Amino acid sequence: MNTPPAIAVFEFDSIPVGVCAADAMVKKARIDVLRIGTVQPGKYIILIGGTVGDVGESRREGLRVGGERVTDEIFLPDVHTQVFAAVGGHRQDNAGDALGIIETSAIPINVAAADKAVKTAQVTIVEIRLGDGLGGKGITMLTGLVHDVQAAIAAGIAIADRPGVTTRHTVIPIQDRELRARIQAATELYPSGDGTRDQPTAGKRASRR
Repeated sequence: MNTPPAIAVFEFDSIPVGVCAADAMVKKARIDVLRIGTVQPGKYIILIGGTVGDVGESRREGLRVGGERVTDEIFLPDVHTQVFAAVGGHRQDNAGDALGIIETSAIPINVAAADKAVKTAQVTIVEIRLGDGLGGKGITMLTGLVHDVQAAIAAGIAIADRPGVTTRHTVIPIQDRELRARIQAATELYPSGDGTRDQPTAGKRASRR
């Protein structure tokens, strides 16, 4: 599918409420369900895409149904193409001098931080990982020239600064050759296959009802 102009990401602390919210969201507007399901530790994640109007309408329905069980959510009306690819599991070459990492305790805000980072400076998103294998955290790794990576990380962390969210970050100005190769291969300790995760499976586009 083509990259949608908008995405929204929801995190719930209740799986039943998350499933109900997902059902209501796909019934409310014509959106694509890009990712949906449980992650550690007992969170429920919904990632949707589509037009700005439809995603906005579906997001409002998710907030209404989810209520206080929504622990974090974001709406990106003009998502960067690198971000859209990365949340779907696509990894890019770790070819820059510097490496920057953003870690957040909540998943949706990590996607927003990555989007802000890549729109701020000329950097490449190596990987975005969300939830599983991370205890429910989100991490973004990006690379480029050191001044670009520093600017991108600073912008991303500023976006992620919200109540209840813990953020950590670092910038390595010159990556060690072996570290670069290891990160290029995978960031999991015991990766499955070659370290490339599954590509996104777009759900059936839901009609307005």
